[in-house]
Amino acid sequence: MHEKQIATLKHIALMGGVHDYIAISSRELGNVLEISQQSASKKILELLGEGLIERDLGARRQRIKLTDKGFDLLRKEYSDYQRIFEMKDHLVLIGSVTSGLGEGQYYVNQEAYADQFQKKLWFKPFEGTLNLRLADPELPKLDILRKSEGILIKGFEKEGRTFGDVKCFLATIHNMECAVVLPVRSHHTDIIEVICKYHLRRSLGLKDGDQVELIVSL
Repeated sequence: MHEKQIATLKHIALMGGVHDYIAISSRELGNVLEISQQSASKKILELLGEGLIERDLGARRQRIKLTDKGFDLLRKEYSDYQRIFEMKDHLVLIGSVTSGLGEGQYYVNQEAYADQFQKKLWFKPFEGTLNLRLADPELPKLDILRKSEGILIKGFEKEGRTFGDVKCFLATIHNMECAVVLPVRSHHTDIIEVICKYHLRRSLGLKDGDQVELIVSL
């Protein structure tokens, strides 16, 4: 069913309905989609029913915009097309340096992970990760990474606690070799973690808010 809604969502987004409401009648939407007013009205109701748009029935005109669910559906579509038309052996990600909560250091220091990093990535990581926050335009690229095979770092159990599988992708920042680390099972986030045998913040003189370019091998 979602495939049938993509065109409508795309046109709503192109008219500015991603972050703000847009005023548009069923007749106007029908003209854009080249369908009848009745069919356009039905599409709006379908999108509402599936939670893909929100509607505000004002005194004069209805206003609609995409929900997060609707935007995510468009972003997935973009990611799929990007894989078809722009398939390359690498991705370029732009991220802003941000502070973490120390969780990266805790996981990197686990011996069962560290041994696999050494064997499969050919370097022993510094005790910690560089956290990069990706802006919205970069997130479809992160979806591509999640769907790519990567280098599997197997999970393990320790003292009754389960540590899950991790995917790694070799990368470079300012010609320094490093790797992106993605938990196989995790909630989607706009933060990626990077490991390196060097202290990246210190070596590159990075501070929170600095933008860096990360070239990731697929």
